[in-house]
Amino acid sequence: MSLKTKVLTAAAFAALLASTAVQAVTYTVGTGATYRPFEYEAPNKEIVGFDIDLMKAIAKAQGFDVEFVNTTWSTIFPALNNGDRDIIMSGITITDKRKEAVDFSEPYFLAHQLILTSSNLQIKSLKDLEGKLIAVVNASAGDVAASNAIGEASTNIRRFDNSPLALEELANGGVDAMIGDVGVLQWYMKQNPDKKFNQCRDPEFQEQYFGIGVRKGNTQVLNDVNAGLKKVIESGAYNEVYRKWFGSDAPKLPAFTK
Repeated sequence: MSLKTKVLTAAAFAALLASTAVQAVTYTVGTGATYRPFEYEAPNKEIVGFDIDLMKAIAKAQGFDVEFVNTTWSTIFPALNNGDRDIIMSGITITDKRKEAVDFSEPYFLAHQLILTSSNLQIKSLKDLEGKLIAVVNASAGDVAASNAIGEASTNIRRFDNSPLALEELANGGVDAMIGDVGVLQWYMKQNPDKKFNQCRDPEFQEQYFGIGVRKGNTQVLNDVNAGLKKVIESGAYNEVYRKWFGSDAPKLPAFTK
């Protein structure tokens, strides 16, 4: 075999290896981009936020790729379960009821519900809102809290498709209060100092955790997400993302500390 032939053979073999190299799997991530600061559209329509940065870090650490798809809250669970999305990550509170429909990752964010009221209304608990109009995001943890307190069918509960719409209604005086996740509501107040609200945490509002959802039984995706989450927590990358969006060190999470 001539030297030229050997060179050509080696080049062909290298090309074959390159063509058969394992490509990183890409997971489609459904996220509702109306949930500042967790996920929202920047002016250039790029989806940004805490959840977005964290999922990118998880993917990088575990060696998979992600594609984010703006998915409305009302369709996010069906989109996962019918196969249109591999992952859903949208400030989703882990609840026993939701565990029946999806498998959750280890918790990645500590939260609780918060009540915002108009500036002329001060309360100490959810019970003080009796007879008042309350805005919530439909089927959210805030909706559950309001429904448990005054009844799911109460006409005093005003349900909205997303947080910006509910907050706008409160700011415009259309409702007396809003119940929502603390991270979202405090971010809104920080970004809108001209809008004056009072805030209250009901004594019965327990701490809650957000989780990353995958289809029931999809152990490959769940294992990839959990492994990547563990790596970013241990490396400090999680804390860097948390500090970027919330300005302080992240609280301790129950995941991987047992």
